[in-house]
Amino acid sequence: MKKTYVPKGDVEREWLLVDAEGQNLGHLSTQIAQLLLGKHKPNYTPGVMTGANVVVINAEKVDVYPTRLDSKIYYRHSNYPGGLKAISLRDQFKKFPERVIEKAVWGMIPKNKLGRRIYKNLHVYAGQAHPHQAQQPLLVEQEE
Repeated sequence: MKKTYVPKGDVEREWLLVDAEGQNLGHLSTQIAQLLLGKHKPNYTPGVMTGANVVVINAEKVDVYPTRLDSKIYYRHSNYPGGLKAISLRDQFKKFPERVIEKAVWGMIPKNKLGRRIYKNLHVYAGQAHPHQAQQPLLVEQEE
């Protein structure tokens, strides 16, 4: 009989750096979600936080298909009558380029307590600079 391995105690969590420049939004967000969930590790367990802290830089330079810039619409509601707000992907990139990647990754992680804790380990920045130099994040090589 084979036994299932479940990591107990504190799992060592590394810091990873992902450069979004020139990367496709869908492929990039899939890769980030897998790093956050810990699926890149051999000791991955669905109910345990085995993932890494992921720092994403150059969010404003991510690639999106040109027709998608106007056809993709982000909606939000203020919970007041007539409070539906809509913003296109093009306008979202101009105002808050970090939110584009954050929203794409949020759609790829579980919607439960563990998923909300995992999502807090994502740090997205529009430019090259980030305040996580002290953690010495390792650069993740992009898959082609």
